[in-house]
Amino acid sequence: MTTLALGPSWLDPDYLIGTFGLIGVLVIVFAESGLLIGFFLPGDSLLFTTGLLVTSGTLKTPLWLVCLLIVLAAIIGDQVGYLFGRKVGPALFKRPDSKLFKQENVEKAHDFFEKYGAKSLVLARFVPVVRTFTPIIAGVSRMNYRSFITYNIIGGTLWGAGVTLLGAALGKIAFVHEHIEMILIAIVLLSVLPIVIEFLRARSKSKKAAAQRPAVDDGLVGPGTAATDGRAPGTPPGTPGAPGAPGSGGGRGRHAKR
Repeated sequence: MTTLALGPSWLDPDYLIGTFGLIGVLVIVFAESGLLIGFFLPGDSLLFTTGLLVTSGTLKTPLWLVCLLIVLAAIIGDQVGYLFGRKVGPALFKRPDSKLFKQENVEKAHDFFEKYGAKSLVLARFVPVVRTFTPIIAGVSRMNYRSFITYNIIGGTLWGAGVTLLGAALGKIAFVHEHIEMILIAIVLLSVLPIVIEFLRARSKSKKAAAQRPAVDDGLVGPGTAATDGRAPGTPPGTPGAPGAPGSGGGRGRHAKR
């Protein structure tokens, strides 16, 4: 198999599996599912490659056992993330940025959780970065524990077993073996597609909101602001009916009072 052309070689799924074996796969799945430091790990491509290597005989562990262990690692990882979120609470949103931690990742996961609710625990499994922070946000929000467990099991099973079985099924096709690097790159691109779509959608909304804001001409009184001389907002001096204008009756002349 060729080396994945994206990122450093030590993040290449083939290198990771060849060096650390199935134990390494389980540790990575666990870390990416709920530990803050695991957001950059290659989850989708790693699971796909694992299934492919089981089919090719490189990994000798039975496929059913590999899927079971991966699902358990994913579920337990989310569980740890949830408990961490409950303990840390709002302090997570005040944590300063560092090389391994970006506040925008927390906010992105928080928005994802707010938009999709409990379903986000399933959907986030298939979105890199978001899947790491979503169980933590669920803990911060003190999501009902029974609901969390239910959706955690569903999401962990669909993602952990699903992507691994997909790799095992496609691993029987000669074209996949011959173009594995292209396949893995396609998986990475597909996995980040939801983030790109959400970014473009948010950008479009912000542009529309900016276009709908009423423009205030320079030199005129802004909306909702009363003029200092008693005129209606936006009324130029000397307009009939304005104080001091001819015929307004608003001012007192020299002979008004004798």
